[in-house]
Amino acid sequence: MVASVFLHRGEEPVISGQKGICNVFFAHCNLQCIFCQNHQISRNNTYSNKWLTKTGSIVDEIKQILDLGTNMLGFVSPTHQVAQMVEIIDALNKAGYSPIVVYNTNGYDKVETLKVLEGIVDVYLPDFKYHNNSLALRYSGVPDYFTVASKAIKEMHRQKGSTLILNNEGLAEFGLIVRHLVLPGHANDSIELLQFLAREISPKLYISLMSQYYPPPGLILPNELNQQVSYDDYKKVVVAMEKHGFRGWIQSIESSQLYQPDFESNTPFSE
Repeated sequence: MVASVFLHRGEEPVISGQKGICNVFFAHCNLQCIFCQNHQISRNNTYSNKWLTKTGSIVDEIKQILDLGTNMLGFVSPTHQVAQMVEIIDALNKAGYSPIVVYNTNGYDKVETLKVLEGIVDVYLPDFKYHNNSLALRYSGVPDYFTVASKAIKEMHRQKGSTLILNNEGLAEFGLIVRHLVLPGHANDSIELLQFLAREISPKLYISLMSQYYPPPGLILPNELNQQVSYDDYKKVVVAMEKHGFRGWIQSIESSQLYQPDFESNTPFSE
């Protein structure tokens, strides 16, 4: 089930560039984060008759967007529909399309699945959400997030290494970018996570450190998540990122105003 296919210009500069990326948003998710900004489509008890369920229709939507000039194709929340993702890619290849494939995941992936994707996925774009498993249980409903995600990101690093290869347009065509969303009140967990990445994987990783958290309207959240990230908390994590020598991107503290999607719209993210 695909909830939305559209041209998105709001990703990291090496992902969306000037032309944008064709993002395919799968419906539902193998995590159920209580603060999910995509909750309109990620909740497992939701369904819309607007969602696409046939490979041919999904491929046609993708081709229309690729024909506009972008060669970047992102699959968002693909973990629970990997077989369908591969089927879509195969169909595109048979139709003469060879886009750069971006695997945009929450990080809660099996190593065995990622090994199957070696040679199919060009750029891994995983979230690394928590260092503390108790936070993952409280906010995402799984008791072993760090355990699973750390193994997954190590496997992605085995496949891609720390070097991000760019094409002539400055777009990533091979590599790994680890995303981390700083949550309000949990700067220390973010700092511990960065320490782990530097120590156990590589301080040369590309990190996308996000300050865009906001409490989505209509969701019931604990008090600590019912606010935006403070400047001081985000700055602490930025300092830690710089101390370890990571490469990558940071956001302005006002970015929470820019990433508030509405999947009832044909263009969920305002451009």
